[in-house]
Order: sequence, then C-alpha cells, then structure tokens
Amino acid sequence: MTVQVVLVHGIRTSATMWRSQVAWLDQNGIPVTAVDLPGHGTRRDEVFTIDGAFATIDEAVRDAAERGPVLLVGHSMGGLLTLEYTGAVDPPPVSGLVAVSCTALPRGAALAAYRTFARTIDRLPDRGLWLTRRMLAATLPPETRHDYEAGGYALDAQDIALSSLSSLDLATAVARIRVPLWFVNGQFDQLRVNERLFTRLARHAELIVVPKTSHLVTTMRPAAFNAVLRLAVATVEAGIGAEGRAG
Repeated sequence: MTVQVVLVHGIRTSATMWRSQVAWLDQNGIPVTAVDLPGHGTRRDEVFTIDGAFATIDEAVRDAAERGPVLLVGHSMGGLLTLEYTGAVDPPPVSGLVAVSCTALPRGAALAAYRTFARTIDRLPDRGLWLTRRMLAATLPPETRHDYEAGGYALDAQDIALSSLSSLDLATAVARIRVPLWFVNGQFDQLRVNERLFTRLARHAELIVVPKTSHLVTTMRPAAFNAVLRLAVATVEAGIGAEGRAG
C-alpha cells in the first residue's frame, strides 16, 4: 500500500507553509494531506482548542490510514501536538513520525517569556506584520518566502494556543512512541533547548540537524527537508519498525 503523508503546521501559520513539501510529494506520487488547525488558515474564524487540534489530526490520520500506512509530520506547535498524539496510551494508526523544530517542553519560565514576547509584538502597529515580513524576506529563499503568510496569520489564536500547550505531557508521550521517529532541527533553532532529553526518552529516534537554518527549517532549506521526507517515506514503505532501525 502507498504511504500517506499528513502534515501539521505550526502556530500562527497554516497548511500553506508546506507548499514545497506538497509539491515534492505530488511530483513523486505520494498522497499528502496538509491540515488547518482550528483558528488557523481556512479556519481562522474558529476558536483554537487543544481538543479541536487533536480531533483535526486524528480525523486526517484515520482517513489516510484507510488507504495506506501513515507518515505524520508536524512543525513547531504542530510537532508538539503530533508527539503527544502519537504517544497516546492507545496508539493511533501512525506508522512513522517526523517531529520538526519542537524539541522543547512548553512550560514554565520559557513558555511565559515567549508568550510575553508574542504579546509585545502583537501590540506593535499592524500587530507586527511588517516586522514579520521583513524577517522572512531576510531569511527565506524567494521560492518559499510567501508560503508562511499565504493562508493568513492566526494572530487571534496565538496566545490561547501557546497557553494550551502547557497541558501536554510530552515526556511521557515521547517515551511511549514505538514507531520510527525523526527529530529534525535547524542548527540555530531556539527550540533545541531540550533536544538531549527528547533523544534520551526516544532512544530509537534519529536526530537530524540541518546546518545554517533556524526554526523555519522546512522553508529555509526545502530541498534538505524533502530529503528527510524521502528517507522517512522509504522507511515506512519498507515496514521497518523502531526496533529494526535501532538495531
């Protein structure tokens, strides 16, 4: 059966952040679904809830699983959610997981500081969008520069989404994951802070650090990230489980 890929975006952005990956998967005949979480993208009129986010992921995964083994891919907030989802007591039908830019525990002083920073930016004229666009223009290649904002920015959902992440029990969830797992981080990603903890909890996982990239690794180096997808798809397609990869 053909591997099915499900993509889960990060905070503020939408399914459009995956344009390069969707195009590559389409070109290679690999079915893909990129979801919009509540309060984001095509669903910006909805209120973000953690339960609604998990329900969105679960619906996409179970629908895809009817057609083949599922490779689940999540970035940033989406990565945290997919780790918690895949590591549930009753495991969902996920055959492999790529968790991108999310090796950090969203709690305590670090989360509080990020929420304060986000609120500060939100109080700027035009809610900081001018600054955001300047930063993207300075760091992203022209072909992916507009992918993050193409579906609109979920500015109203940002703070409630950040506060909701503190309810996740990621240490427990990551330790329960038994499917092939890849942690992918940019070299200069601020969310590498708990990288060693995550790789210790999931000893079968493979850590891939992409040089000369920051948090936005999927759009800064799309060809490099698509190579990771190629590896993950091939692994799931071959039916190589976590134990086989660890060996």
